[in-house]
Amino acid sequence: MFTTALAQRENTQLGELPLDLFAAIQSLKKELNAVILAHYYQEPDIQDIADFIGDSLQLARAAEKTNADVIVFAGVHFMAETAKILNPDKLVLLPDLNAGCSLADSCPADEFAAFKAAHPNHLVVSYINCSADIKAMSDIICTSSNAVKIVEQIPKEQPIIFAPDRNLGRYVMEQTGRDLVLWQGSCVVHETFSEKKIVQLKIAHPEAEAIAHPECESSVLRHASFIGSTAALLKYCQSSPTKEFIVATEPGIIHQMQKLAPEKHFIPAPPMNNCACNECPFMRLNTLEKLYWAMKNRTPEITMSEDIRLAALRPMQRMLEMSV
Repeated sequence: MFTTALAQRENTQLGELPLDLFAAIQSLKKELNAVILAHYYQEPDIQDIADFIGDSLQLARAAEKTNADVIVFAGVHFMAETAKILNPDKLVLLPDLNAGCSLADSCPADEFAAFKAAHPNHLVVSYINCSADIKAMSDIICTSSNAVKIVEQIPKEQPIIFAPDRNLGRYVMEQTGRDLVLWQGSCVVHETFSEKKIVQLKIAHPEAEAIAHPECESSVLRHASFIGSTAALLKYCQSSPTKEFIVATEPGIIHQMQKLAPEKHFIPAPPMNNCACNECPFMRLNTLEKLYWAMKNRTPEITMSEDIRLAALRPMQRMLEMSV
């Protein structure tokens, strides 16, 4: 089990770690009647200990259906907020409260309120990668799995604001033919992929398929033979006869791809610079050690005001109803 020097220093301040973290976490799960929900972008150890792994839509559904008393959300802040919105009476824990989201941060609530006011009579469809405050100002929430499906169900004469991801919004416009008013937010990870390097990889691996998340820029998407949510990418690489894939999304998903299709080869799409910028720095703040301490100490806990929760719940429920 890998533990960084930084994690070791943090753990010394919290107390002594058990020798077998996996066993200790399993024991705490039983003690707390807890469920661990993890996003595909989490580190492999967390994915392996999780009760459920999924993309944003799958995790929202899992959070809605759980009978657990405690939800340990191994993801980022807006995901844990979503679980709390759907489960007000449950204890929702996030291993590291600093696990935020560059896309959610790109849409401040006060600025979006002014933007919405400047476009009266527009329906607000917000990508789930936003704060509870933005959800509360929305009419319908969507994910990358269902954004096209949801927009297609809205009458064509109804003008729409789509927030906060401009790249997903542009993709939805192309797929539906709708003219959406886009909030100009973006994900730092999905905007860092290099079109030039992807082309070079395709030349070096002529049999490989490029697959991409719709949060990527259009210059990257045009080189992809398949575009979809993390769950859709995972399903596609299993069913495709292709044996090699260039994967343009956060590389945490490759752990599941390799487990489900071990005979295939997966190449993470490189960023523009020689860095690990294609890894989400916020997702990687969660560690197995922090997950253990969150369960052990029952903190950090996700909380919010009841008025914001109820306002955010309505568009979440509309999404789940429209995604059946």
